[in-house]
Amino acid sequence: MKQRHLKTIRVIVSLLFLIALSAIFIDFRELIPTIWIHRIHSLQFIPSVLGFIHIMSITAAGFIFVIILTLLFGRVYCSTICPLGILQDVFSYISRKLSIKKRFRFSPPRNFFRYGFLVLSIVSLLFGSILTLYLLDPYSNFGRIFSDLLRPLVIKLNNLLARGFEKADIYILYRVQFLGFQWSKAIFPLLVLFIVIWFSVRHGRLYCNTVCPVGTFLGILSRISFFRIKMDQGNCTQCGKCSLVCKASCIDTKNMLVDMSRCVSCYNCIKSCSSYSIGYKLSFPRKNAMPATSRTKREFVAKTFAYVIALTGLSRKLVAAENTSDEPVPIHKKYPVSPPGSVSINHFNNFCTACHLCVSVCPSKVLQPSFLEYGLKGMLQPHMDYSLSFCEYECTRCSEVCPTGAILPLTVEDKKLTQIGRVHFIMQNCIVYTDETSCGSCSEHCPTQAVHMVPYKDGLTIPETDVGTCIGCGACEYACPAKPVKAIYVDGVPIHKVALKPHFKEIEQEKAEEFPF
Repeated sequence: MKQRHLKTIRVIVSLLFLIALSAIFIDFRELIPTIWIHRIHSLQFIPSVLGFIHIMSITAAGFIFVIILTLLFGRVYCSTICPLGILQDVFSYISRKLSIKKRFRFSPPRNFFRYGFLVLSIVSLLFGSILTLYLLDPYSNFGRIFSDLLRPLVIKLNNLLARGFEKADIYILYRVQFLGFQWSKAIFPLLVLFIVIWFSVRHGRLYCNTVCPVGTFLGILSRISFFRIKMDQGNCTQCGKCSLVCKASCIDTKNMLVDMSRCVSCYNCIKSCSSYSIGYKLSFPRKNAMPATSRTKREFVAKTFAYVIALTGLSRKLVAAENTSDEPVPIHKKYPVSPPGSVSINHFNNFCTACHLCVSVCPSKVLQPSFLEYGLKGMLQPHMDYSLSFCEYECTRCSEVCPTGAILPLTVEDKKLTQIGRVHFIMQNCIVYTDETSCGSCSEHCPTQAVHMVPYKDGLTIPETDVGTCIGCGACEYACPAKPVKAIYVDGVPIHKVALKPHFKEIEQEKAEEFPF
């Protein structure tokens, strides 16, 4: 069974996928065309499944190709297409070069955890929550690591280099907006990154075979794949080389068996075998191949149901600004603001996997990972954070790149009339009222004149709002200088609406005096 070329092919293809996906999440200059973003993401399993459920189009059915590939050759997805799996291989390779990686050996499967996480994800999904699914999804975790951790570092490095080049009159780089590194939003990606590095260095693909629900699901399919990696008992010398390089710890040389449900098709075993006694063989599923469900599994499923019922019953958290003063009126936001194109908060929560691709491409950086703005079931899903920025009037980037259908495509004209929130004005907080000084920042930044100035007293003007024409872009809230509590803010709407077309007031232009000569 001379199939050693398979590893070389796998390494080349996997590196291409890793480079492409990494570039998409780090691309702060928006150099990658949207069509290529969709093509590269089409084979990512969970985004493809959610996208297909939403639009029911064969163009979004990349997961079907993954399933067919798995039924033919096993978990090729895990070693060649999955970005988090490939990243683990990179960490393993680096640790091997640094001589800090120990040899692998066969270990029994941790079925309680692997099937437990899969059941938990499926049951949560059936009860209307994808929180568990996207917290464990390898693609989404990869996106959060690169978007929330690596991208800010790349932007900071770019700005430092650009500043240095400018001093030498070299302008091949230019500075971009940098909002700083936000540790509160980086805690979860940092935790996942630490776990992934630890598992990959010490235990190979333990994350893929214990935590990842996609890996477990594809592992079940791999049990009945047509081509499976097997050991040739007639030629095998039981030297154990294949087991020592098996990152999935699934080769039992004593009994000459390969656990295909855990094999990630890395082909290290094929490459290392000097007697060519391990490789793909045509195989057919045997009857009763699947093990019976154990009592512990049934108990775990029962506990999982109880947990999910409790989880999905949680209500959304009301976000309120702290009342740090006796004078200002506190802000009470009933709903968070979901991105334009997300149709409704419920639709967004049901389809968003929190991969943070939209966060990466947002030019104004108003899209930020949430904490409890959507409640526990929507943790880490992006929301519009108007304390940092506002949604640009003619920007539709987030709707162009979303791989799951959580944010649907919008034209610029439709986006200008999509109401994602409504403006609220608190006169007692406005500096025109408190300090009796002129302002008008909110009105100047409003693109639809939903906020405009009206006469107040002593020649001053004060804001007045028109909820009908407000689209909830947040420009007024971001621009408001009132402290410690804003005088104007945007509250989200549960279901996005169509705003009224703005009626822009014509500005009377003074007639220019005739030129005297």
